[in-house]
Amino acid sequence: MPSLRHGLLLAIVLIPVTLSANSERAVTHILQQNEAPEGVVFEIVTADSGGLEWALPLTRSYIKRLHEQFPDLPVAVVTHGQEQFALQTRHNDSQETVHDQVQSLTGNKDIPVYVCGTYAGWRGLSDEDFPEYVNVAAAGPAQINDYIALGYTRVLVRQRPD
Repeated sequence: MPSLRHGLLLAIVLIPVTLSANSERAVTHILQQNEAPEGVVFEIVTADSGGLEWALPLTRSYIKRLHEQFPDLPVAVVTHGQEQFALQTRHNDSQETVHDQVQSLTGNKDIPVYVCGTYAGWRGLSDEDFPEYVNVAAAGPAQINDYIALGYTRVLVRQRPD
C-alpha cells in the first residue's frame, strides 16, 4: 500500500512542525477573542531534560502577551515531562535561571507552577525534593484536566520553536 506508507511518512515529517506551531497558534487564537477564557493552563511536556531552558521563556512570553490584552486572566503552568526534574531543589544552582523564572511566575505574578508527582515518584522523588515555590500535583495530566474542568483553555508547549 504505497499511499498508506506515504501518508505515514508525511505525518511523521509534519508532526514536529505542527506541534511546534500549536502553542503559538493557540495563544494567537485566544488573543483574537473578544472575551478572555476562564483561564489558561500551559502544559509543558518534553523528552528534553533541558526543556525548561527554552519552554519557560516561551511560556513567559505567551503569558505576557495574554496579560497585555487580558490583565486579570488566571494562568497556571504544569510541567510533566523529563524537563520537570530541573526543578528539584538539588538543582537550584545548576539550573539557577530556570528556578529564577519559576520564582518570578509564582511570586511576582502569582502563577502556580506544578510538576507531576507520579512521574517524580517513579524516580524515587517526593514533594520534599522540590522547592516550596513548586507545587507537586498528584498527577500532571489530572491537574491539567482539573483546570480544563474549570473552563481553562489548554496550551501545549511541547517543542522548541524553530
